[in-house]
Amino acid sequence: MMKIFLIGFMGTGKTHWGRLLSRKMGLPFFDLDEQIVNSAGKSINEIFAEKGEEQFRLLEKETLHIIAESHESFIMACGGGTPCFFNNIVYMKEMGTVVWINTSAQTIFERLLKEKDHRPLLRDLSDDQLKNFIAKKIADRRIYYQQAQVTIEEESIDIDKFVDTLFHA
Repeated sequence: MMKIFLIGFMGTGKTHWGRLLSRKMGLPFFDLDEQIVNSAGKSINEIFAEKGEEQFRLLEKETLHIIAESHESFIMACGGGTPCFFNNIVYMKEMGTVVWINTSAQTIFERLLKEKDHRPLLRDLSDDQLKNFIAKKIADRRIYYQQAQVTIEEESIDIDKFVDTLFHA
């Protein structure tokens, strides 16, 4: 039984690494945000707009629990805020191994700059506003991210080193 929860800020590569780990380790992969979109039949942005963040976070918690309790083993890419609400970080640590993919704010900025058109919450931000947004959110969330059992410094890793770090942390 192996349940691995990948956490970190948006743009850190949770989905990218999750898919690679899934193939390498032969485990099913779940992207929590994709699962929420599929079950709700709406985009995350639509859920936020129509029901607000609190309802989204409740749906996120429910989906997290459903997947974690109905599968013996998996890799899951969590949303950037997932560990920060409803004691999700404690729950994930009880259920399996939490891995923080720690990526520099500059790398995140460069990645999100390329994706701004696909991320409505970021679309209207200037470059300076985006940098400030990233810095503030990372500072707010670091206390949750640091509770992970394993930390991966994303810029200096490949899939073999990732797996080695995962099993020898």
